[in-house]
Amino acid sequence: MPKMKTNKSAAKRFKITGTGKIKRRKANRSHLNEEKPSKRKRRLRRPAILSKEEVKRVKKLLPYAF
Repeated sequence: MPKMKTNKSAAKRFKITGTGKIKRRKANRSHLNEEKPSKRKRRLRRPAILSKEEVKRVKKLLPYAF
């Protein structure tokens, strides 16, 4: 049986924490930032943790991460 391939675009977007949770970056931070309030930009700076439903999908894309 051939090796499973890691989805490289997913590998660049997600990181696994020490406890096994999956971190992702928040959207809406790439451009047009002058008009966004500082409070919102600070909130978007912090990483988000994926929900259980999304974890199932990401595990298929990253077979060797777990």
